[in-house]
Amino acid sequence: MLDWLLDPWRDPIGLRALAEVVALGATGGALGCWIVFYRLAYSAESLAHALLPGLVIAALAGFPLVLGGAAGVLVAAVAVALAGRTPAIGSDTAVSVVVTALLGLGALLALSPDTPARLQELLFGDVLGVTDGDLALAAGLGFVVLGALAVLHPSLLVVGFDRTSAKALGRAPVAIDIALGVLVALAILVAVQGLGNLLVVAVLVAPAAAARRLTRRVPAMMAVAVAIAIGAGVAGLYASYHLETAAGASIAAALVLAYAAARVAGALGVRPGG
Repeated sequence: MLDWLLDPWRDPIGLRALAEVVALGATGGALGCWIVFYRLAYSAESLAHALLPGLVIAALAGFPLVLGGAAGVLVAAVAVALAGRTPAIGSDTAVSVVVTALLGLGALLALSPDTPARLQELLFGDVLGVTDGDLALAAGLGFVVLGALAVLHPSLLVVGFDRTSAKALGRAPVAIDIALGVLVALAILVAVQGLGNLLVVAVLVAPAAAARRLTRRVPAMMAVAVAIAIGAGVAGLYASYHLETAAGASIAAALVLAYAAARVAGALGVRPGG
Protein backbone atom coordinates (compact mmCIF):
# COMPACT_ATOMS: atom_id res chain seq x y z
CA MET A 1 0.00 0.00 0.00
CA LEU A 2 2.82 2.38 0.87
CA ASP A 3 4.52 1.68 -2.46
CA TRP A 4 1.21 2.34 -4.26
CA LEU A 5 1.03 5.75 -2.59
CA LEU A 6 4.67 6.73 -3.09
CA ASP A 7 5.48 5.31 -6.54
CA PRO A 8 4.13 8.32 -8.53
CA TRP A 9 6.48 10.69 -6.68
CA ARG A 10 9.72 8.70 -6.88
CA ASP A 11 11.04 10.53 -9.94
CA PRO A 12 11.40 14.22 -10.86
CA ILE A 13 8.62 14.03 -13.47
CA GLY A 14 6.04 13.07 -10.86
CA LEU A 15 7.31 15.63 -8.37
CA ARG A 16 7.18 18.45 -10.92
CA ALA A 17 3.67 17.38 -11.90
CA LEU A 18 2.66 17.43 -8.23
CA ALA A 19 4.10 20.93 -7.76
CA GLU A 20 2.27 22.12 -10.89
CA VAL A 21 -1.00 20.65 -9.61
CA VAL A 22 -0.58 22.44 -6.28
CA ALA A 23 0.08 25.75 -8.07
CA LEU A 24 -2.91 25.25 -10.37
CA GLY A 25 -5.15 24.22 -7.49
CA ALA A 26 -4.24 27.17 -5.28
CA THR A 27 -4.65 29.70 -8.09
CA GLY A 28 -7.68 28.17 -9.81
CA GLY A 29 -9.51 27.32 -6.61
CA ALA A 30 -9.24 30.80 -5.11
CA LEU A 31 -9.90 32.76 -8.29
CA GLY A 32 -12.63 30.35 -9.36
CA CYS A 33 -14.80 31.45 -6.45
CA TRP A 34 -14.95 34.96 -7.90
CA ILE A 35 -15.48 33.58 -11.41
CA VAL A 36 -18.52 31.68 -10.12
CA PHE A 37 -19.67 34.56 -7.91
CA TYR A 38 -19.47 37.09 -10.76
CA ARG A 39 -20.93 34.57 -13.23
CA LEU A 40 -17.88 34.70 -15.48
CA ALA A 41 -17.62 30.96 -16.19
CA TYR A 42 -18.65 31.41 -19.82
CA SER A 43 -16.21 34.30 -20.27
CA ALA A 44 -13.38 32.24 -18.79
CA GLU A 45 -14.17 29.33 -21.08
CA SER A 46 -14.35 31.70 -24.04
CA LEU A 47 -10.93 33.19 -23.33
CA ALA A 48 -9.38 29.76 -22.76
CA HIS A 49 -10.65 28.36 -26.06
CA ALA A 50 -10.12 31.51 -28.10
CA LEU A 51 -6.41 31.77 -27.34
CA LEU A 52 -5.66 28.59 -29.35
CA PRO A 53 -4.43 30.50 -32.45
CA GLY A 54 -1.83 32.28 -30.31
CA LEU A 55 -0.61 28.96 -28.89
CA VAL A 56 -0.34 27.35 -32.33
CA ILE A 57 1.48 30.35 -33.84
CA ALA A 58 3.95 30.31 -30.93
CA ALA A 59 4.51 26.59 -31.43
CA LEU A 60 5.09 27.08 -35.17
CA ALA A 61 7.48 29.99 -34.60
CA GLY A 62 9.37 28.27 -31.83
CA PHE A 63 8.42 30.91 -29.24
CA PRO A 64 7.53 30.07 -25.61
CA LEU A 65 3.89 29.03 -25.40
CA VAL A 66 3.25 31.56 -22.65
CA LEU A 67 4.02 34.40 -25.09
CA GLY A 68 1.64 32.97 -27.66
CA GLY A 69 -0.95 32.42 -24.97
CA ALA A 70 -0.60 36.00 -23.74
CA ALA A 71 -1.03 37.37 -27.25
CA GLY A 72 -3.94 35.01 -27.85
CA VAL A 73 -5.67 36.09 -24.65
CA LEU A 74 -5.26 39.76 -25.59
CA VAL A 75 -6.73 39.25 -29.07
CA ALA A 76 -9.51 37.05 -27.71
CA ALA A 77 -10.40 39.54 -24.96
CA VAL A 78 -10.62 42.42 -27.45
CA ALA A 79 -12.65 40.35 -29.92
CA VAL A 80 -15.04 39.13 -27.23
CA ALA A 81 -15.48 42.67 -25.88
CA LEU A 82 -16.25 44.05 -29.35
CA ALA A 83 -18.60 41.18 -30.17
CA GLY A 84 -20.46 41.67 -26.94
CA ARG A 85 -21.38 45.19 -28.09
CA THR A 86 -23.56 43.81 -30.91
CA PRO A 87 -27.09 44.11 -29.51
CA ALA A 88 -28.81 42.93 -32.67
CA ILE A 89 -27.91 39.27 -32.09
CA GLY A 90 -27.21 39.31 -28.37
CA SER A 91 -23.88 39.30 -26.55
CA ASP A 92 -23.86 35.55 -25.83
CA THR A 93 -24.45 34.70 -29.49
CA ALA A 94 -21.84 37.20 -30.67
CA VAL A 95 -19.25 35.87 -28.21
CA SER A 96 -20.02 32.29 -29.29
CA VAL A 97 -19.36 33.23 -32.91
CA VAL A 98 -16.02 34.83 -32.01
CA VAL A 99 -14.91 31.89 -29.86
CA THR A 100 -15.90 29.37 -32.53
CA ALA A 101 -14.09 31.39 -35.21
CA LEU A 102 -10.87 31.66 -33.18
CA LEU A 103 -10.96 28.00 -32.14
CA GLY A 104 -11.50 27.03 -35.77
CA LEU A 105 -8.65 29.31 -36.86
CA GLY A 106 -6.36 27.62 -34.35
CA ALA A 107 -7.35 24.18 -35.63
CA LEU A 108 -6.77 25.36 -39.22
CA LEU A 109 -3.31 26.69 -38.37
CA ALA A 110 -2.57 23.38 -36.69
CA LEU A 111 -2.92 21.64 -40.07
CA SER A 112 0.30 23.30 -41.24
CA PRO A 113 2.97 20.75 -42.21
CA ASP A 114 5.38 22.61 -39.94
CA THR A 115 3.23 22.04 -36.87
CA PRO A 116 5.10 20.26 -34.04
CA ALA A 117 4.22 16.59 -33.71
CA ARG A 118 2.78 16.84 -30.18
CA LEU A 119 0.20 19.51 -30.90
CA GLN A 120 -2.39 17.69 -28.76
CA GLU A 121 -0.51 19.00 -25.73
CA LEU A 122 -1.83 22.47 -26.64
CA LEU A 123 -5.37 21.11 -26.41
CA PHE A 124 -5.14 18.74 -23.46
CA GLY A 125 -1.95 19.86 -21.76
CA ASP A 126 0.97 17.82 -20.50
CA VAL A 127 1.26 18.21 -16.76
CA LEU A 128 3.84 15.40 -16.75
CA GLY A 129 6.03 17.36 -19.15
CA VAL A 130 6.37 20.63 -17.23
CA THR A 131 9.90 21.91 -16.78
CA ASP A 132 11.50 23.79 -13.92
CA GLY A 133 10.98 26.96 -15.95
CA ASP A 134 7.27 26.17 -16.33
CA LEU A 135 7.01 25.67 -12.58
CA ALA A 136 8.76 28.96 -11.87
CA LEU A 137 6.40 30.74 -14.25
CA ALA A 138 3.33 29.07 -12.73
CA ALA A 139 4.52 29.94 -9.22
CA GLY A 140 5.22 33.55 -10.20
CA LEU A 141 1.92 34.14 -11.96
CA GLY A 142 0.08 32.29 -9.21
CA PHE A 143 1.69 34.50 -6.57
CA VAL A 144 0.61 37.60 -8.51
CA VAL A 145 -2.98 36.33 -8.83
CA LEU A 146 -3.29 35.35 -5.17
CA GLY A 147 -1.66 38.58 -4.00
CA ALA A 148 -4.01 40.64 -6.15
CA LEU A 149 -7.00 38.72 -4.82
CA ALA A 150 -5.93 39.47 -1.27
CA VAL A 151 -5.62 43.20 -2.04
CA LEU A 152 -8.87 43.34 -4.02
CA HIS A 153 -10.88 41.17 -1.63
CA PRO A 154 -12.87 44.01 0.03
CA SER A 155 -13.63 45.65 -3.32
CA LEU A 156 -14.63 42.34 -4.89
CA LEU A 157 -17.05 41.77 -2.03
CA VAL A 158 -18.58 45.23 -2.25
CA VAL A 159 -19.05 45.18 -6.03
CA GLY A 160 -20.20 41.59 -6.05
CA PHE A 161 -22.85 42.02 -3.37
CA ASP A 162 -24.10 45.54 -4.18
CA ARG A 163 -22.90 46.88 -7.51
CA THR A 164 -25.34 49.80 -7.52
CA SER A 165 -24.03 51.19 -4.22
CA ALA A 166 -20.36 50.42 -4.88
CA LYS A 167 -19.54 53.92 -6.17
CA ALA A 168 -20.92 55.51 -3.00
CA LEU A 169 -18.57 53.26 -1.04
CA GLY A 170 -15.55 54.35 -3.06
CA ARG A 171 -15.36 51.38 -5.42
CA ALA A 172 -15.50 51.55 -9.21
CA PRO A 173 -17.31 48.48 -10.61
CA VAL A 174 -15.76 48.87 -14.06
CA ALA A 175 -12.23 48.94 -12.63
CA ILE A 176 -12.95 45.84 -10.54
CA ASP A 177 -14.40 44.04 -13.56
CA ILE A 178 -11.28 44.85 -15.59
CA ALA A 179 -8.97 43.76 -12.78
CA LEU A 180 -10.85 40.48 -12.40
CA GLY A 181 -10.67 39.91 -16.16
CA VAL A 182 -6.91 40.42 -16.10
CA LEU A 183 -6.55 37.94 -13.24
CA VAL A 184 -8.64 35.38 -15.14
CA ALA A 185 -6.35 35.82 -18.14
CA LEU A 186 -3.25 35.31 -15.97
CA ALA A 187 -4.78 32.21 -14.37
CA ILE A 188 -5.50 30.78 -17.82
CA LEU A 189 -1.85 31.28 -18.75
CA VAL A 190 -0.85 29.40 -15.58
CA ALA A 191 -3.23 26.50 -16.19
CA VAL A 192 -2.94 26.10 -19.95
CA GLN A 193 0.56 24.61 -19.67
CA GLY A 194 -0.66 21.77 -17.49
CA LEU A 195 -4.24 21.20 -18.63
CA GLY A 196 -4.23 22.59 -22.13
CA ASN A 197 -6.64 24.79 -24.04
CA LEU A 198 -9.72 22.57 -23.72
CA LEU A 199 -9.47 21.49 -20.08
CA VAL A 200 -8.24 24.69 -18.42
CA VAL A 201 -11.74 25.83 -17.52
CA ALA A 202 -12.19 22.71 -15.35
CA VAL A 203 -9.75 23.89 -12.68
CA LEU A 204 -11.18 27.43 -12.77
CA VAL A 205 -14.84 26.51 -12.36
CA ALA A 206 -15.37 22.98 -11.01
CA PRO A 207 -13.67 23.39 -7.58
CA ALA A 208 -15.48 26.68 -6.88
CA ALA A 209 -18.80 25.28 -8.10
CA ALA A 210 -18.31 22.29 -5.80
CA ALA A 211 -17.38 24.52 -2.86
CA ARG A 212 -20.47 26.64 -3.50
CA ARG A 213 -22.58 23.54 -2.81
CA LEU A 214 -20.91 23.09 0.58
CA THR A 215 -20.63 26.61 1.99
CA ARG A 216 -21.98 30.12 1.54
CA ARG A 217 -19.27 32.21 3.25
CA VAL A 218 -16.65 33.50 0.81
CA PRO A 219 -13.48 32.78 2.89
CA ALA A 220 -14.67 29.24 3.65
CA MET A 221 -15.70 28.76 0.04
CA MET A 222 -12.22 29.74 -1.16
CA ALA A 223 -10.52 27.39 1.31
CA VAL A 224 -12.77 24.48 0.33
CA ALA A 225 -12.30 25.23 -3.39
CA VAL A 226 -8.50 25.21 -3.06
CA ALA A 227 -8.63 21.94 -1.11
CA ILE A 228 -10.89 20.35 -3.73
CA ALA A 229 -8.73 21.59 -6.62
CA ILE A 230 -5.50 20.26 -5.12
CA GLY A 231 -7.11 17.02 -3.93
CA ALA A 232 -8.69 16.32 -7.32
CA GLY A 233 -5.42 17.17 -9.04
CA VAL A 234 -3.50 14.67 -6.90
CA ALA A 235 -6.22 12.06 -7.44
CA GLY A 236 -5.96 12.63 -11.18
CA LEU A 237 -2.19 12.09 -11.08
CA TYR A 238 -2.67 8.84 -9.14
CA ALA A 239 -5.23 7.68 -11.72
CA SER A 240 -2.91 8.64 -14.57
CA TYR A 241 0.02 6.73 -13.05
CA HIS A 242 -1.74 3.56 -11.99
CA LEU A 243 -4.35 3.34 -14.77
CA GLU A 244 -2.05 4.69 -17.50
CA THR A 245 -4.52 7.37 -18.57
CA ALA A 246 -3.84 10.91 -19.83
CA ALA A 247 -2.92 13.11 -16.87
CA GLY A 248 -4.82 16.24 -17.91
CA ALA A 249 -7.99 14.34 -18.74
CA SER A 250 -7.71 12.35 -15.49
CA ILE A 251 -7.46 15.56 -13.47
CA ALA A 252 -10.46 17.05 -15.28
CA ALA A 253 -12.45 13.87 -14.61
CA ALA A 254 -11.51 13.97 -10.94
CA LEU A 255 -12.68 17.59 -10.73
CA VAL A 256 -16.03 16.68 -12.28
CA LEU A 257 -16.44 13.77 -9.84
CA ALA A 258 -15.60 16.13 -6.97
CA TYR A 259 -18.38 18.46 -8.08
CA ALA A 260 -20.82 15.56 -8.33
CA ALA A 261 -19.88 14.41 -4.82
CA ALA A 262 -20.24 17.97 -3.48
CA ARG A 263 -23.65 18.27 -5.08
CA VAL A 264 -24.80 15.08 -3.36
CA ALA A 265 -23.31 16.22 -0.05
CA GLY A 266 -24.97 19.61 -0.37
CA ALA A 267 -28.32 17.97 -1.07
CA LEU A 268 -27.89 15.92 2.10
CA GLY A 269 -27.18 19.05 4.12
CA VAL A 270 -23.48 18.43 4.64
CA ARG A 271 -21.80 21.84 4.85
CA PRO A 272 -18.29 21.58 6.36
CA GLY A 273 -17.57 25.23 5.54
CA GLY A 274 -20.71 26.64 7.12
